[in-house]
Amino acid sequence: MLARVWSASILGIDAVKVGVEVDVAGGLPSITLVGLPDTAVQESRERVKAA
Repeated sequence: MLARVWSASILGIDAVKVGVEVDVAGGLPSITLVGLPDTAVQESRERVKAA
């Protein structure tokens, strides 16, 4: 793990604490999203690659 930051996500009217971990490694570029059941969030992988 290279870095870890804390952020928040809105769930209804509540804020939920979210930990974001980043690691940089050699090899082909890839993105792994873990623990996100919503398909809309899984589609964000394509938006991140485009950015």
